[in-house]
Amino acid sequence: MAGEPVIELRNIYKDYAATRALNDVCLTVDRGEVFGYIGANGAGKTTTIKILTGLIKPTAGDALICGKSILTSPLEVKGSIGYIPESGSLFDKLSPREYLTNIGRLYRLSDAAIKTKIPEWLEYFELADRIDQRMEVFSKGTKQKVVWIAALMHDPEVLIFDEPLSGLDVETIAHAKDLMKRYAAEGKTIFYSSHLIDVVEKVCTRLAVLHKGRLVGVGTVEEMRARNGSLSLEESLMKLWQDQA
Repeated sequence: MAGEPVIELRNIYKDYAATRALNDVCLTVDRGEVFGYIGANGAGKTTTIKILTGLIKPTAGDALICGKSILTSPLEVKGSIGYIPESGSLFDKLSPREYLTNIGRLYRLSDAAIKTKIPEWLEYFELADRIDQRMEVFSKGTKQKVVWIAALMHDPEVLIFDEPLSGLDVETIAHAKDLMKRYAAEGKTIFYSSHLIDVVEKVCTRLAVLHKGRLVGVGTVEEMRARNGSLSLEESLMKLWQDQA
């Protein structure tokens, strides 16, 4: 239900040698939110994503997804999320059918479900006629569509996006925005990391602003605009970052 915490960052620190990438980050994201996570390059957005998806461990602190700790229950956490990076890695020698079948089996979907979901999602992303082509001939944007399908086909409770629209054409971006709105309406939770402020402004219910590894603002788009008396979110965020310099 709305208001139920689904993602929790609890006093997260992350150090790379002498560099502190994240500094005491605390954040809660509720069920049904499309939550924007924004900041300049190097702010710590991708580091946060890697921690949430279990790719790296925090130096200190913990993160919970659907009540499960990324440190003590990593497999359960990974089973409940769909992750879309800016540029996902695929096995280029495989076809979408072969690759997505393997992904479905990793998530323990039945063979019947896999055979149904793959053509349905390929049709949605206008790739039905390329189901058996080797992906080595696909463009970046076409590969990114397959990455989207791989993240969605097990119907995860939480979607974690790191610049997921990279390489997509205008029509597919519109489809992706519709999907985000639909999933949020169904009670799923979306954590959307991006530097594209105009997209965040249109699709996100709330957002957090990260600057040099620290959270410097959390609120709705309207609250973030009002914070600096700005007409646009971009103007408000620019002022916020300047104030932190």
